Amino acid sequence: MGSGEWSIQKRSDSFRNEELDSFPETGCLSVIVLGASGDLAKKKTFPALFNLYRQGFLPPDEVHIFGYARTKITDDELRNRLHGYLINEKSASPQQSEDLSKFLQLIKYVSGSYDTEEGFQRLDKEISQHEISKNTTDLGGWTRIVVEKPFGKDLQSAENLSAQIGELFDEPQIYRIDHYLGKELVQNMLVLRFANRFFLPLWNRDNIDNVQIVFREDFGTEGRGGYFDEYGIIRDIIQNHLLQVLCLVAMEKPVSLKPEHIRDEKVKVLQSVLPIKDEEVVLGQYEGYRDDPTVPDQSNTPTFATMVLRIHNERWEGVPFIMKAGKALNSRKAEIRVQFKDVPGDIFKCKRQGRNEFVIRLQPSEAIYMKLTVKQPGLEMSTIQSELDLSYRQRYQGVTIPEAYERLILDTIRGDQQHFVRRDELKAAWEIFTPLLHRIDNGEMKPIPYKPGSRGPAEADELLSNAGYVQTHGYIWIPPTL
Repeated sequence: MGSGEWSIQKRSDSFRNEELDSFPETGCLSVIVLGASGDLAKKKTFPALFNLYRQGFLPPDEVHIFGYARTKITDDELRNRLHGYLINEKSASPQQSEDLSKFLQLIKYVSGSYDTEEGFQRLDKEISQHEISKNTTDLGGWTRIVVEKPFGKDLQSAENLSAQIGELFDEPQIYRIDHYLGKELVQNMLVLRFANRFFLPLWNRDNIDNVQIVFREDFGTEGRGGYFDEYGIIRDIIQNHLLQVLCLVAMEKPVSLKPEHIRDEKVKVLQSVLPIKDEEVVLGQYEGYRDDPTVPDQSNTPTFATMVLRIHNERWEGVPFIMKAGKALNSRKAEIRVQFKDVPGDIFKCKRQGRNEFVIRLQPSEAIYMKLTVKQPGLEMSTIQSELDLSYRQRYQGVTIPEAYERLILDTIRGDQQHFVRRDELKAAWEIFTPLLHRIDNGEMKPIPYKPGSRGPAEADELLSNAGYVQTHGYIWIPPTL
Protein backbone atom coordinates (compact mmCIF):
# COMPACT_ATOMS: atom_id res chain seq x y z
CA MET A 1 0.00 0.00 0.00
CA GLY A 2 1.20 3.52 -0.73
CA SER A 3 1.96 6.32 1.65
CA GLY A 4 -1.48 7.81 1.11
CA GLU A 5 -3.24 5.06 3.04
CA TRP A 6 -3.83 4.46 6.70
CA SER A 7 -6.14 2.34 8.77
CA ILE A 8 -8.02 2.22 12.02
CA GLN A 9 -8.51 -0.99 13.93
CA LYS A 10 -10.56 -1.69 17.01
CA ARG A 11 -10.69 -4.62 19.36
CA SER A 12 -13.60 -4.63 21.79
CA ASP A 13 -14.69 -6.58 24.86
CA SER A 14 -18.24 -5.32 24.73
CA PHE A 15 -21.18 -5.13 22.37
CA ARG A 16 -20.58 -2.78 19.47
CA ASN A 17 -22.68 -1.07 16.81
CA GLU A 18 -20.85 -1.61 13.50
CA GLU A 19 -22.75 1.15 11.64
CA LEU A 20 -22.18 4.10 14.00
CA ASP A 21 -19.57 2.91 16.43
CA SER A 22 -17.84 5.22 18.85
CA PHE A 23 -16.15 3.71 21.90
CA PRO A 24 -17.43 0.83 24.04
CA GLU A 25 -16.86 0.77 27.77
CA THR A 26 -13.73 -1.34 27.38
CA GLY A 27 -11.53 -1.98 24.38
CA CYS A 28 -8.80 -0.37 22.34
CA LEU A 29 -8.37 1.54 19.13
CA SER A 30 -5.27 1.27 16.97
CA VAL A 31 -4.67 3.99 14.39
CA ILE A 32 -2.02 3.12 11.79
CA VAL A 33 -0.66 6.01 9.74
CA LEU A 34 1.28 4.94 6.64
CA GLY A 35 3.65 7.59 5.36
CA ALA A 36 3.92 8.94 8.91
CA SER A 37 7.03 11.01 8.20
CA GLY A 38 5.53 12.74 5.14
CA ASP A 39 3.99 16.19 4.68
CA LEU A 40 0.36 15.05 4.66
CA ALA A 41 0.80 13.23 7.97
CA LYS A 42 2.55 16.18 9.63
CA LYS A 43 0.23 18.88 8.32
CA LYS A 44 -3.13 17.13 8.30
CA THR A 45 -3.39 13.63 9.79
CA PHE A 46 -1.58 14.05 13.12
CA PRO A 47 -3.00 17.54 13.81
CA ALA A 48 -6.49 16.14 13.22
CA LEU A 49 -5.82 13.23 15.58
CA PHE A 50 -4.48 15.63 18.21
CA ASN A 51 -7.56 17.85 17.99
CA LEU A 52 -9.85 14.82 18.34
CA TYR A 53 -7.77 13.71 21.33
CA ARG A 54 -8.10 17.12 23.00
CA GLN A 55 -11.88 17.06 22.50
CA GLY A 56 -12.20 13.66 24.15
CA PHE A 57 -12.92 11.58 21.05
CA LEU A 58 -9.70 9.54 21.44
CA PRO A 59 -9.50 8.42 25.09
CA PRO A 60 -5.81 7.99 26.05
CA ASP A 61 -6.40 4.68 27.83
CA GLU A 62 -7.97 3.14 24.71
CA VAL A 63 -6.04 4.64 21.78
CA HIS A 64 -2.60 4.01 20.37
CA ILE A 65 -1.19 5.48 17.16
CA PHE A 66 1.32 3.63 15.01
CA GLY A 67 3.31 5.48 12.38
CA TYR A 68 4.97 3.62 9.51
CA ALA A 69 7.29 4.98 6.82
CA ARG A 70 10.61 4.33 5.09
CA THR A 71 12.46 7.06 7.01
CA LYS A 72 14.77 5.58 9.63
CA ILE A 73 13.96 7.54 12.79
CA THR A 74 13.07 6.75 16.39
CA ASP A 75 9.80 7.28 18.23
CA ASP A 76 11.15 10.45 19.84
CA GLU A 77 12.49 11.79 16.56
CA LEU A 78 9.05 11.47 14.96
CA ARG A 79 7.45 13.12 18.00
CA ASN A 80 9.90 16.01 17.76
CA ARG A 81 9.14 16.43 14.05
CA LEU A 82 5.43 16.60 14.78
CA HIS A 83 5.66 18.94 17.74
CA GLY A 84 5.69 22.22 15.84
CA TYR A 85 2.78 21.18 13.62
CA LEU A 86 0.49 20.41 16.56
CA ILE A 87 0.71 23.58 18.68
CA ASN A 88 2.23 27.03 18.53
CA GLU A 89 4.78 26.93 21.33
CA LYS A 90 4.73 30.72 21.81
CA SER A 91 0.98 31.00 22.33
CA ALA A 92 0.23 27.57 23.79
CA SER A 93 -1.33 27.42 27.24
CA PRO A 94 0.10 25.10 29.95
CA GLN A 95 -2.91 22.82 29.41
CA GLN A 96 -2.24 22.56 25.66
CA SER A 97 1.41 21.73 26.29
CA GLU A 98 0.42 19.06 28.80
CA ASP A 99 -2.15 17.59 26.38
CA LEU A 100 0.46 17.51 23.61
CA SER A 101 2.99 15.74 25.80
CA LYS A 102 0.46 13.03 26.68
CA PHE A 103 -0.69 12.72 23.06
CA LEU A 104 2.83 12.29 21.68
CA GLN A 105 3.40 9.39 24.09
CA LEU A 106 0.59 7.53 22.32
CA ILE A 107 2.63 7.46 19.09
CA LYS A 108 4.86 4.50 18.22
CA TYR A 109 6.97 4.52 15.06
CA VAL A 110 8.04 1.58 12.91
CA SER A 111 10.38 1.98 9.93
CA GLY A 112 10.13 -0.24 6.89
CA SER A 113 9.68 -0.37 3.14
CA TYR A 114 6.35 -0.72 1.33
CA ASP A 115 7.38 -3.54 -1.02
CA THR A 116 8.62 -6.17 1.45
CA GLU A 117 6.96 -8.07 4.28
CA GLU A 118 9.60 -7.53 6.94
CA GLY A 119 8.59 -4.01 7.96
CA PHE A 120 4.89 -4.84 8.04
CA GLN A 121 5.60 -7.90 10.17
CA ARG A 122 7.34 -5.65 12.72
CA LEU A 123 4.38 -3.27 12.58
CA ASP A 124 1.94 -6.14 13.11
CA LYS A 125 3.96 -7.31 16.11
CA GLU A 126 3.84 -3.87 17.72
CA ILE A 127 0.08 -3.59 17.15
CA SER A 128 -0.55 -7.09 18.51
CA GLN A 129 1.47 -6.43 21.66
CA HIS A 130 -0.53 -3.27 22.31
CA GLU A 131 -3.89 -4.92 21.73
CA ILE A 132 -3.07 -7.96 23.84
CA SER A 133 -2.11 -5.68 26.72
CA LYS A 134 -5.46 -3.89 26.49
CA ASN A 135 -7.79 -6.91 26.04
CA THR A 136 -8.14 -10.02 28.10
CA THR A 137 -10.49 -11.56 25.53
CA ASP A 138 -11.30 -10.83 21.93
CA LEU A 139 -15.02 -10.79 21.25
CA GLY A 140 -14.66 -9.10 17.91
CA GLY A 141 -13.81 -5.73 16.48
CA TRP A 142 -13.30 -4.06 13.16
CA THR A 143 -10.69 -2.86 10.71
CA ARG A 144 -11.24 0.11 8.43
CA ILE A 145 -8.80 1.39 5.82
CA VAL A 146 -8.69 5.02 4.70
CA VAL A 147 -7.33 5.48 1.19
CA GLU A 148 -6.01 8.87 0.08
CA LYS A 149 -6.20 10.14 -3.47
CA PRO A 150 -5.09 9.73 -6.17
CA PHE A 151 -7.33 6.72 -6.73
CA GLY A 152 -5.54 5.78 -9.94
CA LYS A 153 -4.78 7.92 -13.01
CA ASP A 154 -7.65 6.81 -15.25
CA LEU A 155 -10.54 4.36 -15.32
CA GLN A 156 -8.42 1.24 -15.82
CA SER A 157 -5.84 2.02 -13.13
CA ALA A 158 -8.60 2.99 -10.68
CA GLU A 159 -10.43 -0.26 -11.33
CA ASN A 160 -7.19 -2.21 -10.87
CA LEU A 161 -6.58 -0.44 -7.55
CA SER A 162 -10.14 -1.08 -6.41
CA ALA A 163 -9.82 -4.76 -7.32
CA GLN A 164 -6.54 -5.12 -5.40
CA ILE A 165 -7.91 -3.44 -2.28
CA GLY A 166 -11.15 -5.41 -2.70
CA GLU A 167 -9.21 -8.67 -2.40
CA LEU A 168 -8.21 -7.68 1.14
CA PHE A 169 -11.13 -5.59 2.40
CA ASP A 170 -14.88 -5.49 1.91
CA GLU A 171 -16.45 -2.27 0.62
CA PRO A 172 -17.92 -1.35 4.06
CA GLN A 173 -14.33 -1.36 5.37
CA ILE A 174 -12.94 0.95 2.65
CA TYR A 175 -13.00 4.73 3.19
CA ARG A 176 -11.81 6.58 0.07
CA ILE A 177 -11.20 10.01 1.51
CA ASP A 178 -11.79 13.27 -0.32
CA HIS A 179 -11.15 16.01 2.21
CA TYR A 180 -13.46 18.44 0.39
CA LEU A 181 -16.36 16.33 1.66
CA GLY A 182 -15.26 17.20 5.19
CA LYS A 183 -15.37 20.97 4.68
CA GLU A 184 -18.02 22.82 6.70
CA LEU A 185 -19.64 24.59 3.75
CA VAL A 186 -19.64 21.46 1.57
CA GLN A 187 -21.37 19.53 4.35
CA ASN A 188 -23.88 22.39 4.58
CA MET A 189 -24.92 21.84 0.96
CA LEU A 190 -27.54 19.16 1.64
CA VAL A 191 -28.98 21.14 4.55
CA LEU A 192 -29.30 24.29 2.45
CA ARG A 193 -30.94 22.49 -0.43
CA PHE A 194 -33.31 20.14 1.37
CA ALA A 195 -34.13 21.93 4.65
CA ASN A 196 -35.14 25.29 3.15
CA ARG A 197 -38.45 25.58 1.32
CA PHE A 198 -37.61 28.56 -0.88
CA PHE A 199 -34.81 26.68 -2.67
CA LEU A 200 -37.02 23.77 -3.73
CA PRO A 201 -38.90 25.48 -6.60
CA LEU A 202 -35.83 27.46 -7.72
CA TRP A 203 -33.22 24.69 -7.97
CA ASN A 204 -33.74 23.60 -11.57
CA ARG A 205 -33.24 24.49 -15.23
CA ASP A 206 -36.29 26.77 -15.26
CA ASN A 207 -34.58 29.28 -12.96
CA ILE A 208 -30.85 28.57 -12.96
CA ASP A 209 -28.82 29.64 -15.98
CA ASN A 210 -25.43 28.18 -15.06
CA VAL A 211 -23.39 26.85 -12.13
CA GLN A 212 -19.69 27.50 -11.53
CA ILE A 213 -17.53 25.41 -9.21
CA VAL A 214 -14.19 27.14 -8.82
CA PHE A 215 -10.83 26.38 -7.24
CA ARG A 216 -8.08 29.01 -7.49
CA GLU A 217 -4.60 29.12 -5.98
CA ASP A 218 -2.26 32.10 -6.08
CA PHE A 219 0.88 29.96 -5.97
CA GLY A 220 2.43 27.36 -8.25
CA THR A 221 3.60 23.82 -7.60
CA GLU A 222 6.32 25.00 -5.17
CA GLY A 223 8.55 21.96 -4.95
CA ARG A 224 5.85 19.46 -5.97
CA GLY A 225 6.44 19.93 -9.71
CA GLY A 226 7.64 16.39 -10.32
CA TYR A 227 4.66 14.85 -8.55
CA PHE A 228 2.15 17.31 -10.00
CA ASP A 229 3.41 16.75 -13.54
CA GLU A 230 2.33 13.11 -13.38
CA TYR A 231 -1.26 14.13 -12.71
CA GLY A 232 -2.08 17.72 -13.67
CA ILE A 233 -4.86 19.99 -12.45
CA ILE A 234 -7.74 17.84 -13.75
CA ARG A 235 -6.66 14.70 -11.90
CA ASP A 236 -5.47 16.68 -8.88
CA ILE A 237 -8.55 18.86 -8.34
CA ILE A 238 -11.40 18.62 -10.84
CA GLN A 239 -11.97 14.86 -11.17
CA ASN A 240 -12.30 14.47 -7.40
CA HIS A 241 -12.81 17.61 -5.27
CA LEU A 242 -14.88 19.68 -7.68
CA LEU A 243 -16.80 16.72 -9.05
CA GLN A 244 -17.85 15.73 -5.52
CA VAL A 245 -19.14 19.26 -4.99
CA LEU A 246 -21.05 19.06 -8.29
CA CYS A 247 -22.77 15.90 -7.07
CA LEU A 248 -24.04 17.63 -3.94
CA VAL A 249 -25.26 20.64 -5.94
CA ALA A 250 -27.04 18.54 -8.56
CA MET A 251 -28.29 15.40 -6.79
CA GLU A 252 -31.92 14.64 -6.01
CA LYS A 253 -33.17 14.44 -2.43
CA PRO A 254 -32.12 11.10 -0.93
CA VAL A 255 -34.63 8.82 0.77
CA SER A 256 -32.83 9.43 4.08
CA LEU A 257 -29.49 10.58 5.44
CA LYS A 258 -28.14 7.04 5.48
CA PRO A 259 -24.77 6.94 3.69
CA GLU A 260 -25.91 4.52 1.00
CA HIS A 261 -28.99 6.57 0.13
CA ILE A 262 -26.89 9.72 -0.29
CA ARG A 263 -24.22 7.95 -2.34
CA ASP A 264 -26.88 6.34 -4.54
CA GLU A 265 -28.08 9.80 -5.59
CA LYS A 266 -24.52 11.01 -6.25
CA VAL A 267 -23.90 8.05 -8.55
CA LYS A 268 -27.07 8.86 -10.50
CA VAL A 269 -25.76 12.37 -11.17
CA LEU A 270 -22.39 11.08 -12.38
CA GLN A 271 -24.04 8.56 -14.67
CA SER A 272 -26.10 11.39 -16.22
CA VAL A 273 -23.08 13.51 -17.22
CA LEU A 274 -22.61 13.66 -20.99
CA PRO A 275 -19.18 13.17 -22.64
CA ILE A 276 -17.04 16.31 -22.38
CA LYS A 277 -16.63 18.16 -25.69
CA ASP A 278 -13.15 19.39 -26.65
CA GLU A 279 -14.56 22.76 -27.71
CA GLU A 280 -15.86 23.24 -24.15
CA VAL A 281 -12.44 22.78 -22.56
CA VAL A 282 -9.66 25.36 -22.10
CA LEU A 283 -6.31 24.21 -20.76
CA GLY A 284 -3.49 26.42 -19.49
CA GLN A 285 0.04 26.17 -18.13
CA TYR A 286 1.61 29.06 -16.27
CA GLU A 287 4.84 30.54 -17.60
CA GLY A 288 7.78 29.29 -15.56
CA TYR A 289 6.18 25.95 -14.67
CA ARG A 290 8.78 24.06 -16.73
CA ASP A 291 11.63 25.90 -14.98
CA ASP A 292 11.23 23.44 -12.12
CA PRO A 293 14.09 20.92 -12.61
CA THR A 294 11.72 18.04 -11.76
CA VAL A 295 9.34 18.99 -14.61
CA PRO A 296 10.13 17.79 -18.16
CA ASP A 297 11.13 20.54 -20.60
CA GLN A 298 8.33 19.59 -23.00
CA SER A 299 5.65 18.96 -20.37
CA ASN A 300 2.08 19.06 -21.70
CA THR A 301 0.59 18.96 -18.19
CA PRO A 302 -2.10 21.61 -17.56
CA THR A 303 -1.87 23.73 -14.42
CA PHE A 304 -5.20 25.36 -15.32
CA ALA A 305 -8.44 24.01 -16.76
CA THR A 306 -11.91 25.34 -17.38
CA MET A 307 -14.53 22.98 -18.79
CA VAL A 308 -18.26 22.63 -19.14
CA LEU A 309 -20.06 19.54 -17.86
CA ARG A 310 -23.64 18.91 -18.92
CA ILE A 311 -26.09 16.74 -17.00
CA HIS A 312 -28.67 14.93 -19.09
CA ASN A 313 -31.70 14.68 -16.83
CA GLU A 314 -35.02 16.41 -16.21
CA ARG A 315 -33.73 18.87 -13.60
CA TRP A 316 -30.54 20.05 -15.32
CA GLU A 317 -31.00 19.65 -19.06
CA GLY A 318 -29.41 22.68 -20.75
CA VAL A 319 -27.70 24.07 -17.61
CA PRO A 320 -23.90 24.23 -17.98
CA PHE A 321 -21.84 23.24 -14.95
CA ILE A 322 -18.59 25.15 -15.35
CA MET A 323 -15.62 23.56 -13.57
CA LYS A 324 -12.61 25.82 -13.13
CA ALA A 325 -9.31 25.13 -11.37
CA GLY A 326 -5.86 26.64 -11.64
CA LYS A 327 -2.55 27.38 -10.00
CA ALA A 328 -0.50 30.61 -9.95
CA LEU A 329 -3.60 32.77 -10.45
CA ASN A 330 -4.44 36.22 -9.10
CA SER A 331 -6.39 35.03 -6.06
CA ARG A 332 -6.96 32.09 -3.75
CA LYS A 333 -10.48 30.82 -3.24
CA ALA A 334 -12.87 27.93 -3.68
CA GLU A 335 -16.55 28.56 -4.24
CA ILE A 336 -19.84 27.44 -5.75
CA ARG A 337 -21.57 30.16 -7.78
CA VAL A 338 -25.15 29.53 -8.91
CA GLN A 339 -26.29 32.18 -11.40
CA PHE A 340 -30.01 32.60 -12.01
CA LYS A 341 -31.70 33.64 -15.24
CA ASP A 342 -32.64 37.22 -16.09
CA VAL A 343 -35.86 38.62 -14.66
CA PRO A 344 -38.51 38.59 -17.41
CA GLY A 345 -40.07 41.99 -18.13
CA ASP A 346 -37.31 44.04 -16.48
CA ILE A 347 -39.19 47.27 -15.65
CA PHE A 348 -36.25 48.71 -13.68
CA LYS A 349 -33.80 48.33 -16.58
CA CYS A 350 -31.29 46.81 -14.16
CA LYS A 351 -30.18 43.89 -16.30
CA ARG A 352 -26.79 45.52 -16.92
CA GLN A 353 -26.03 45.42 -13.19
CA GLY A 354 -25.95 41.66 -13.14
CA ARG A 355 -28.02 38.63 -12.33
CA ASN A 356 -29.04 37.14 -9.01
CA GLU A 357 -26.40 34.74 -7.73
CA PHE A 358 -26.25 32.33 -4.81
CA VAL A 359 -22.64 31.91 -3.71
CA ILE A 360 -21.15 29.42 -1.27
CA ARG A 361 -17.59 30.40 -0.48
CA LEU A 362 -15.79 27.28 0.71
CA GLN A 363 -12.45 28.93 1.52
CA PRO A 364 -11.04 31.26 2.70
CA SER A 365 -13.52 33.44 4.69
CA GLU A 366 -16.31 30.86 4.67
CA ALA A 367 -19.61 32.47 3.73
CA ILE A 368 -22.98 31.98 2.07
CA TYR A 369 -24.40 35.02 0.32
CA MET A 370 -27.08 35.91 -2.17
CA LYS A 371 -26.49 38.70 -4.69
CA LEU A 372 -29.66 40.60 -5.42
CA THR A 373 -30.85 43.93 -6.76
CA VAL A 374 -32.17 46.52 -4.29
CA LYS A 375 -33.16 50.18 -4.35
CA GLN A 376 -30.21 52.47 -3.82
CA PRO A 377 -30.80 54.63 -0.72
CA GLY A 378 -31.79 58.18 -1.61
CA LEU A 379 -34.49 60.21 -3.32
CA GLU A 380 -34.07 58.65 -6.76
CA MET A 381 -35.63 55.35 -7.86
CA SER A 382 -32.35 53.75 -8.88
CA THR A 383 -31.13 50.22 -8.30
CA ILE A 384 -27.89 48.68 -7.11
CA GLN A 385 -26.57 45.21 -6.42
CA SER A 386 -26.12 44.17 -2.81
CA GLU A 387 -26.20 40.94 -0.84
CA LEU A 388 -27.81 38.92 1.91
CA ASP A 389 -24.74 37.66 3.73
CA LEU A 390 -24.02 34.84 6.17
CA SER A 391 -20.31 35.18 6.88
CA TYR A 392 -19.25 32.52 9.33
CA ARG A 393 -16.50 34.50 11.05
CA GLN A 394 -18.97 37.24 11.91
CA ARG A 395 -22.07 35.14 12.65
CA TYR A 396 -20.39 32.36 14.60
CA GLN A 397 -17.83 34.27 16.63
CA GLY A 398 -15.88 32.06 18.99
CA VAL A 399 -16.94 28.88 17.18
CA THR A 400 -14.05 26.81 15.87
CA ILE A 401 -14.79 25.23 12.51
CA PRO A 402 -13.26 21.72 12.52
CA GLU A 403 -10.65 20.83 9.95
CA ALA A 404 -11.91 18.46 7.26
CA TYR A 405 -9.62 15.65 8.38
CA GLU A 406 -10.90 15.84 11.96
CA ARG A 407 -14.45 15.30 10.77
CA LEU A 408 -13.57 12.51 8.37
CA ILE A 409 -11.37 10.61 10.82
CA LEU A 410 -14.17 10.76 13.37
CA ASP A 411 -16.61 9.51 10.72
CA THR A 412 -14.27 6.60 10.07
CA ILE A 413 -14.16 5.68 13.76
CA ARG A 414 -17.94 5.85 13.89
CA GLY A 415 -18.33 3.78 10.75
CA ASP A 416 -20.17 6.50 8.82
CA GLN A 417 -19.31 6.36 5.10
CA GLN A 418 -21.57 9.24 4.02
CA HIS A 419 -18.62 11.54 3.21
CA PHE A 420 -16.47 8.95 1.48
CA VAL A 421 -16.38 7.77 -2.12
CA ARG A 422 -17.93 4.41 -3.01
CA ARG A 423 -16.39 2.16 -5.63
CA ASP A 424 -19.13 2.60 -8.24
CA GLU A 425 -19.02 6.36 -7.61
CA LEU A 426 -15.28 6.37 -8.29
CA LYS A 427 -15.76 4.36 -11.46
CA ALA A 428 -18.45 6.72 -12.76
CA ALA A 429 -16.20 9.73 -12.07
CA TRP A 430 -13.31 8.25 -14.04
CA GLU A 431 -15.64 7.32 -16.91
CA ILE A 432 -16.40 11.02 -17.32
CA PHE A 433 -12.80 12.23 -17.45
CA THR A 434 -10.69 9.36 -18.81
CA PRO A 435 -11.32 10.03 -22.55
CA LEU A 436 -10.38 13.72 -22.13
CA LEU A 437 -7.31 12.89 -20.03
CA HIS A 438 -6.07 10.38 -22.59
CA ARG A 439 -6.37 13.00 -25.34
CA ILE A 440 -4.29 15.39 -23.24
CA ASP A 441 -1.75 12.69 -22.36
CA ASN A 442 -1.38 11.85 -26.05
CA GLY A 443 -0.67 15.48 -26.91
CA GLU A 444 -3.92 15.97 -28.85
CA MET A 445 -4.82 18.97 -26.67
CA LYS A 446 -2.27 21.62 -25.68
CA PRO A 447 -2.32 24.00 -22.70
CA ILE A 448 -2.25 27.73 -23.41
CA PRO A 449 0.54 29.67 -21.64
CA TYR A 450 -0.60 32.26 -19.08
CA LYS A 451 1.24 34.67 -16.82
CA PRO A 452 1.49 33.88 -13.09
CA GLY A 453 -0.77 36.20 -11.11
CA SER A 454 -3.31 36.53 -13.92
CA ARG A 455 -6.86 35.19 -14.29
CA GLY A 456 -5.54 32.44 -16.53
CA PRO A 457 -5.93 32.18 -20.32
CA ALA A 458 -8.31 34.75 -21.84
CA GLU A 459 -9.90 31.88 -23.76
CA ALA A 460 -11.33 30.62 -20.46
CA ASP A 461 -13.35 33.82 -20.00
CA GLU A 462 -14.61 33.44 -23.55
CA LEU A 463 -15.73 29.91 -22.76
CA LEU A 464 -17.63 31.16 -19.69
CA SER A 465 -19.36 33.80 -21.80
CA ASN A 466 -20.25 31.28 -24.49
CA ALA A 467 -21.68 28.97 -21.82
CA GLY A 468 -24.01 31.76 -20.69
CA TYR A 469 -22.28 33.23 -17.65
CA VAL A 470 -22.87 37.00 -17.29
CA GLN A 471 -20.21 38.78 -15.25
CA THR A 472 -21.31 41.39 -12.72
CA HIS A 473 -19.69 44.80 -13.21
CA GLY A 474 -19.28 47.31 -10.42
CA TYR A 475 -19.97 44.90 -7.56
CA ILE A 476 -17.39 43.11 -5.40
CA TRP A 477 -18.26 41.03 -2.37
CA ILE A 478 -16.20 42.12 0.63
CA PRO A 479 -16.10 39.87 3.72
CA PRO A 480 -17.62 41.83 6.61
CA THR A 481 -15.41 42.82 9.50
CA LEU A 482 -16.19 41.95 13.10
